[in-house]
Amino acid sequence: YKRQLLASLALAVLAAACLRKLDGGKGLPWPRLGGMLTAMVLVKAYITYSQYMITWYASLPAEMSFYDAAFSWSGLLSAALALQLLVPFLVLLFPALRRRPSALGAVCVCILLGSLLLMLPCSLQPGIALPYLDALYTATSAVCVTGLNVIDPGSTFSPFGQFVLGCLIQIGGLGVITVGAAFALLSGRKISLKQRSTMQEATAAPQMGGIVRLTGFILRITALFELAGAALLLPTFCADYGLRGIWYALFHSISAFCNAGFDLLGTEGAKFVSLTRYAGNPLLTTVIAALIVFGGLGFLTWEDICTYRLDFHRYRMQSKVILATTAFLLVLPALYFYCFEFTAGSARQRILLSMFQSVTPRTAGFNTADLAAMGSTSQALMVVLMLLGGSPGSTAGGMKTTTFAVLLANMWATFRRREDAEFFGRRIDSSAVKNAATIAGMYLTLFFLGAFVIATAEQLPMSVCLYETASAVATVGLTLGITPQLGILSQGVLIALMFLGRVGGLTLIYAAFGSSPAHSRLPQEKIAIG
Repeated sequence: YKRQLLASLALAVLAAACLRKLDGGKGLPWPRLGGMLTAMVLVKAYITYSQYMITWYASLPAEMSFYDAAFSWSGLLSAALALQLLVPFLVLLFPALRRRPSALGAVCVCILLGSLLLMLPCSLQPGIALPYLDALYTATSAVCVTGLNVIDPGSTFSPFGQFVLGCLIQIGGLGVITVGAAFALLSGRKISLKQRSTMQEATAAPQMGGIVRLTGFILRITALFELAGAALLLPTFCADYGLRGIWYALFHSISAFCNAGFDLLGTEGAKFVSLTRYAGNPLLTTVIAALIVFGGLGFLTWEDICTYRLDFHRYRMQSKVILATTAFLLVLPALYFYCFEFTAGSARQRILLSMFQSVTPRTAGFNTADLAAMGSTSQALMVVLMLLGGSPGSTAGGMKTTTFAVLLANMWATFRRREDAEFFGRRIDSSAVKNAATIAGMYLTLFFLGAFVIATAEQLPMSVCLYETASAVATVGLTLGITPQLGILSQGVLIALMFLGRVGGLTLIYAAFGSSPAHSRLPQEKIAIG
């Protein structure tokens, strides 16, 4: 059937090329090619499903063994949905997505190449074979800087595999477009106007002017923080791992600044340990937490800090909002954890645990405490922190601190019967409020819908599944320990959530549906709210 599938693909492309000749050679007819490919995959899905139903109904074990070997039946439903329905709808049925495929295509190509590299024998420890779905899950988690794992990276990957994983994290943290622009700048190539526009969208810059200079600043500040973090982590890791500690220090510095949450500290006898071994180490926990916060502030905020130093009044309004909201979301959860969660141990241990657990849900994914042993209210608080995430234009994910701040400001303006939301003596544009409400609604929808599917498929408590889906869609990487035991359908759901969370909700919506400016407005009518 694989040969038939390849032959069908070749036939569809050949037919499209012939249609191109008939059209006078004016470009490849993507809509026709999309229709033919869609029809092909749907027919293949129907034939495959029909064959299975016949053998299942007749209870023919000999024929069923072929399907078990070829598909591992527990994952057939997810594979059919993903490959034969989701992909055609996203890639073939939306013309706007085909017209603007650069960012989405770059992320997809990076994930696929990374998954293939992670499967190579030289990337794995001796005697370990990595199924492709696990490799795809790991590559998606790395490029989307999530940190959710179905395998333990430290005990699974060889030094080369760990290097590939580190590169995927770095590319995901900076963004595929930014990394591509960096290579163009290093090679001396000139950046076109279209490329500058793409770079502006990727870095969340307010204007196109100075975008090349901003990209250079992003690369310099990233290298500075990651090398400084590695230097500070070096004594701890070298004392425990010898020369390997040099690579461990650099890897964990990159993982922390990129808010990825991957670690290499697991062994065959103790997997998925994260940083729990160093819970009482003030140097390591403080450095990792600082790198997480620095990476999650956003590069435009760091540009203001480097330009104006401590002159807070000269910062752009966005930087002020980010710094104020970040401080609020760090201090209050830390106080709650200190007073109500971590009540045992010395004051220093409680401070370190409270501080780190208030930082890491902001899309980092490391942990120094047993998350499954924490109280339900603390877990709920961490879910909220995960969904809020970091700041725009940063290495962090989530719905972003500015989204949370704009919604609060709009709520406060409504309470005061004011027309506009305000920050630091400035009025917020109504389109920003509308975008914030859209993003929050989309994240909450994905969050609940994903948890509902996983809870139904795995027969798990809804609260545990909500924790996992919040971690995935906000690209955090924290887990209560159920991720490695999830079935293929649930893994597929988490892969989709990680991808959607990293690409960005509005990016995917705009790419899929395009823009259709209205030339007229409908009559207005009031509706009761609340």
